[in-house]
Amino acid sequence: MIDNLLVHQSTTLRDTLLKIDRNAHGIAFVVDDAEVLVGIATDGDIRRALLADISLDSEITSVMTREFICLPIDARASDIFAALSDKVHIIPLVDESNRPVDFATFSRHKRIPVSEPSLTGNEAAYVLDCLHTNWISSKGAYIAKFENAFAAYTGSENAIAVSNGTTALQLALAALGIGPGDEVIVPNLTFAASASAVIHTGAKPVLVDVNRSDWNLDAFLAGQAITPRTRAIMPVHLYGMPVDMAAIKALAQRHGLFVVEDAAEGIGSFHEGRHVGGLGDAGCFSFFGNKTITTGEGGMALFADPEIAARARILRDHGMDPDRRYWHQEVGFNFRLTNLQAAIGVAQMEKIDTIMARKHEISQLYRDLLQGVEGIELPPLAENGVNSHWAFTIIIDQDAAGISRDELMNKLNLAGIETRPVFYPLNEMPAFRAYAGENALPVSAEISRNGLSLPSSTSLSDDAIKHIVTSLLQNFSTRTLITHFMPDSLE
Repeated sequence: MIDNLLVHQSTTLRDTLLKIDRNAHGIAFVVDDAEVLVGIATDGDIRRALLADISLDSEITSVMTREFICLPIDARASDIFAALSDKVHIIPLVDESNRPVDFATFSRHKRIPVSEPSLTGNEAAYVLDCLHTNWISSKGAYIAKFENAFAAYTGSENAIAVSNGTTALQLALAALGIGPGDEVIVPNLTFAASASAVIHTGAKPVLVDVNRSDWNLDAFLAGQAITPRTRAIMPVHLYGMPVDMAAIKALAQRHGLFVVEDAAEGIGSFHEGRHVGGLGDAGCFSFFGNKTITTGEGGMALFADPEIAARARILRDHGMDPDRRYWHQEVGFNFRLTNLQAAIGVAQMEKIDTIMARKHEISQLYRDLLQGVEGIELPPLAENGVNSHWAFTIIIDQDAAGISRDELMNKLNLAGIETRPVFYPLNEMPAFRAYAGENALPVSAEISRNGLSLPSSTSLSDDAIKHIVTSLLQNFSTRTLITHFMPDSLE
């Protein structure tokens, strides 16, 4: 609302700075008794004044800028966007009496989501082909095309398309024979589906903490959690950061365990030159709408052993004998993907290299703009691989930044920028508490409390990324200024 940006010309620097902190835009519009716009003040203007020993009780007119850009309320969108720039990120919109009645920013005209799909290729054409040919269910040519394209990209020989990433995990576990009485080691910092899939097979997830260095499963702690009931380890390539699979596989081989990779967020991630998901006995991917490639809902399971893959195909389709229709060899599932969804997947895979190139450009631009900023820890980079940065996730140090993760998320939301928190640790949620035992899991708790993911859709322009960073740093700057000059106001 415009009221959140307005201050009267008699307002003190102290109260103006507090208003700027609340509105999260780094600026205030100064008006006179007739509510006419007479100036603009930023947190930078106030900082320079305070450093020059101007009192916090001085009126804002003593430091405000009297030369500023404003536009009429009925200005065309093209004129507004032409006026916005890296230096001018917010513009007051005024009525015929020059009274501010609204404001314009990049994100106010188009809210910036944390993620959105890129559907600019052949998606519509292939879906229409399904409709025109009546192949809309779980039979049709696009399913095999999608499986083949995904197998080729990941370097796998056995790719099976399924209804979503969770069913991919459940199918992989079932095909490997994991069930009641078995235990599967799962990292404590992951989406709920990792543990849920284990539980749905009748097995027990055993929650283990993650490394602080890469946020992924701690192989040493996983080794300590192995019991005679342990059958598998489920490393999760969190947010696209590849797990140290050499350590996980060595541990699994010593104890005769299966390795089921949760690569839901890992397309485009590599470890030692090999695509994740193809390094263990099975690997599972998600194609939900916020993933790097999408089919709306959907997933893929990769298998190292062709015989296990063959069993998984049967289980995926109700346990039905592929050569004897309606003859069921064992109790299976309906985990099939539709031809409509696969058609979208085929179109997505056609531009996977372009998508991944843009993902890397976005992550590098964020790194360049945020490198060295006090209070921000950048996401880890893989020493022996490639982090695809499905989500560009940072850690906020509240003491250094002067603002908590949750406060920052709320302020960015006010500025029209969506962010998302890091997953809750599984052991803190009612559904999974019982699977943590007496283990302390402090690393996942610390990362969860302080981590947030910034927008990283491939459709984002460089200017949008710069605007996001500018908004973030403005909130850091304002809060640091208040902490230094007005610490009592934060109590």
